[in-house]
Formats: sequence, C-alpha cells, structure tokens
Amino acid sequence: MHRQPVLAVLRVSELRSAQEQLSQLVDAGLRHVELAVTLTPAWVELAVDLRQRFPALRLGAASVRCLQGLAAAEEAGLDYVVSPILEPQLLAQAQQDGITLVPGVYTPSEVAKAQALGAPAVKLFPASSVGPSYWSSLAGPLSPLPYCIAAGGLSAMDARLWFESGVDAVALGGSLFETSLAPHEPPRLRPGLTALLAWLEERADGRLLSD
Repeated sequence: MHRQPVLAVLRVSELRSAQEQLSQLVDAGLRHVELAVTLTPAWVELAVDLRQRFPALRLGAASVRCLQGLAAAEEAGLDYVVSPILEPQLLAQAQQDGITLVPGVYTPSEVAKAQALGAPAVKLFPASSVGPSYWSSLAGPLSPLPYCIAAGGLSAMDARLWFESGVDAVALGGSLFETSLAPHEPPRLRPGLTALLAWLEERADGRLLSD
C-alpha cells in the first residue's frame, strides 16, 4: 500500500463479469481489490475462484457489517476486511482471528474510538460528503491520526486532491466502470485510473529518493 495506496471496490455476483472487471484492473496495474460481501455460499465460492484466478491481486472483503460477513471473508481466504461501520465486536473478533479489519469512521468520536480499540487503519466513509480537507482538519485535536482510507463517492479523477489533502489511501467503487449500452458487453474501465497509478508511482519514488 505504500507504493500504490488505491483500492477498487467491486460488487460482483457472477464469475464472467467479475473476471472481466478484474482483468481490466490488472491490465491497468492495480494491485488491491475489495469484493463486497453477500451472505451466501455462492459468494464464498466466487471469491475463492477469483482468488485462485488472480493470484497477483491482494483481494479483500468489503461491506462487512456482521460476524457472518467476517466469517465468509475468512472462509474465502481473503487477505483483509473493510467495514463501513465501527463495530467493536466485529473488530475484536477480527483481532482474535488474526485478520486485518479496517472499520468505517465519520466523526471525530468514531476516529478516537477506533484508535482506542486498536484498529490498524480507518476508512473515512462516506468521504465525498465531507470533502478533502476534512481529514487534515482533525489532525490538531486528534493527532496522531491513524492511517486513513477515504471511500465513498470518489473517482480516479479527483483522488489526487484527496492525497494532497492528507489521506493515506483511497477506495474507488462505482466510478471505476461504465456500463456498455451494447448487450452482453462487459463494463468498461473509465479513464483516469492508469494516470492516477502512474502519478502515485512517481510520488513514491520521489519520497524514497528524498529519504
């Protein structure tokens, strides 16, 4: 995540469509993808299949809000779990199971509580409703701030502004793909992601050189 702090969030239920979307993300050079959890055996089977077909990707689980969702992610063998909410029981169970869980936060109180509960990172959600400057504005009263993934309503085109405003990573969801008007054609990756990843590589190289 140091060199490429971008995650794609996909909501998929069918293997062919999932493969097509993941293949486009791999071709663009993306490394981190979250699969939104649904509480069905079919989802676990799909996640296992995708993990085997795309071994170079770091696949995690998104939208986990309950212990059943956490169990599904673990059964699928995914690397990490991201939640839109801050649920102490969920975080405690993930810590007990030895899997990284990133809870969702929105208010200063939730950020402080996540830190007190030992969260390794937090997800600012929905980020688009507060704007890029929100996270850095918390630095005074809450410093040191935890590692922050901004998510919710963001696009590859505006992600750079969020990085420059102080967040550590961004998660991109519905803005990544556009639906084709032609029947049976896969969703197409929108422009912007490749340029964002290239900028992040240059940014990381510059940071490494300065160190």
